[in-house]
Amino acid sequence: MSATALTLYATRAGFGLPDTSPFVMKTEVQLTLAGVAYERVSTIPPQAPKGKLPYIDDHGEVVTDSTFIRAHLERRYGVDLDAGLDRNQRAQAWAIERMLEDHLYFAMVWFRWLDPENFAKGPAHFADAAPHEQRESLRRDLLARKQAELHAQGLGRHAPAEIAELGRRSIDALATLLGKQPWLMGERPSGVDATAFGMLACVITPFFDTPLRRAAEAHANLAAYVDRAMRRFYPAHAWRA
Repeated sequence: MSATALTLYATRAGFGLPDTSPFVMKTEVQLTLAGVAYERVSTIPPQAPKGKLPYIDDHGEVVTDSTFIRAHLERRYGVDLDAGLDRNQRAQAWAIERMLEDHLYFAMVWFRWLDPENFAKGPAHFADAAPHEQRESLRRDLLARKQAELHAQGLGRHAPAEIAELGRRSIDALATLLGKQPWLMGERPSGVDATAFGMLACVITPFFDTPLRRAAEAHANLAAYVDRAMRRFYPAHAWRA
């Protein structure tokens, strides 16, 4: 590991995505936009300082949570990922980020984890590295914890059709806000595009069949947006192949 590079602790590629976490993808894109070199190390959430990924080690300074990581990058490296945006645009960008991370994210997670077919082909494999005799128990524990998390958050208390409807409303709102622009705030990407791209890619990935995916793909501008961002930020990744 180079002593000159920031270290990003992430999950790993999977589910047709460069990383299984939209928050890791968000931080990678923001590192790229900031022009900050980094090295990537795969780990698991229980090994992270707050039990969640991503986190960074920037020459001995550990920062957790993608939002705090962005603030750190802007402060330490003298960059503004919202350069050129006025006060109203910055407020709108924050509102979009909260809609995606505090609402759409949980709908995406519900269909990834609590749909039995999607769980079996996706998150269930997180237990594959465990000893064979422990895998089924670990899978049950992982699923139970995710059910409890979504129930506590509130979205998990609804029926699947209701969750799909709530997620669709956020997707429709984002499509309206994007309109015919190449990026959410105009002609060039800003900080919020990292959030939107990561979340939408996790929704649209062909790996999972969900009503959220179908809702997003019904908006040609959102599908094109994800394709555009994938080409720009992950050019080596075989997307929707």
